[in-house]
Amino acid sequence: MTTPKNVIVAQSGGPTPVINNSLRGVVETCRAMPDVFGTIYAGWHGIEGVLKEELLDLSAQSPQEIALLRTTPAAGSIGTCRYKLKSGQAEDFERVIEVMKAHDVGTFFYIGGNDSMDTAHKVARLAADRGLDLIAVGVPKTIDNDVGDTEFKLIDHTPGYGSVARYWALNIQNANEENAGSSPADPVLVIQAMGRKIGFIPAAARLADPHREMPLLICLAEAGLSLPELADRVNDTLKARGRAVVVVSEGFDVGEIGARQDSFGHTEFGASAIQVGQAVINYLNAQGLPVPGSARTNIPGTDQRHAMLYASTVDLDEAYMVGRKAVEIAAAGDNGFMATTLRQPGDIYTPTFDQVPLEQVANSERKFPAAWISESKVDVTDDFVRYARPLIGHDWPAIPLVNGIQRFARLELVFARQVLPSYVPQNYRKQK
Repeated sequence: MTTPKNVIVAQSGGPTPVINNSLRGVVETCRAMPDVFGTIYAGWHGIEGVLKEELLDLSAQSPQEIALLRTTPAAGSIGTCRYKLKSGQAEDFERVIEVMKAHDVGTFFYIGGNDSMDTAHKVARLAADRGLDLIAVGVPKTIDNDVGDTEFKLIDHTPGYGSVARYWALNIQNANEENAGSSPADPVLVIQAMGRKIGFIPAAARLADPHREMPLLICLAEAGLSLPELADRVNDTLKARGRAVVVVSEGFDVGEIGARQDSFGHTEFGASAIQVGQAVINYLNAQGLPVPGSARTNIPGTDQRHAMLYASTVDLDEAYMVGRKAVEIAAAGDNGFMATTLRQPGDIYTPTFDQVPLEQVANSERKFPAAWISESKVDVTDDFVRYARPLIGHDWPAIPLVNGIQRFARLELVFARQVLPSYVPQNYRKQK
């Protein structure tokens, strides 16, 4: 009987509240198949850990700590990165293969978004071209919900989105109470949402008020409003309601913001010189409001993607299931696929889990459907509400507390013995 080959699982890109439950799904399902999978390693900080041969031994962790990954948010347990394997980086690709061979790895799982699926696709293709006994499978993750196609045939939604949507639904309820009370002095509250230039995250604010009882305006970058047009919509709302809560996408065009970019080439709005929410209230206050008082802003940061209290129970369960599905794909010997979530037709939300070729989702960038943007350009339609509402669930997540604070997974820093010469990833050499 042959000894089962080992596993590497890694994460890439921005984290989510539920990313570790996909990791848990991979680890627990691999452990349940000891005749198929050997030792399970984690690439410490994503593909960078693979390149540096920094492999955390997940098989050495207690089942209790792995179970606690369900309610451990973000990527602190095994780390993430924003390192992209580009086509011309031949040395990096050779290094990945060397590490896989050195540690007898037969399966590589990569958890992440569209760029991460590109990395998984390249590894799968390289393995196939070399005739290696190596299977690469993608596990989808992104709060932006931008992996896949606009027709939702490849993937209905990505794990991570349901939780950030719930974050916005609940926070807008609270923000509306604040604005209602403070409106004599602060009639306009502008809140900036993540999501780069794809509007699924700010659109989720509508879930707080599906019957449109609040003076809520939602400004997606895709709506194409100018700053003066947005000001007109805000002023119209002030004249009619006396106050306004405005959710604006971080990608809304306010002119030059001193943009910074990550290594994937994506604008890092949170690290740029000017925040969009601040630019909007500066403009509103400079132009003057038609009612007494001023506009003020609230700019949530990475709490949108790491606040476990706001995690959706539906999202948690589905994150686990895509991790489990990815292992089933690998166990079947299918190389070059991503686990996916699809929605069955009908009024009752019913998800199913399947697989799609990585080449169809690698570097994909799903757009927010234009038909879901209202004619006013400061709202979304009921079709979006029907799509997103099931994803935020009905209950609070059950988070273990010890002495009043959250009990997260505590993985022991047990690493595989390094057997290869040290290595500096190519992108870092170029920066020197």
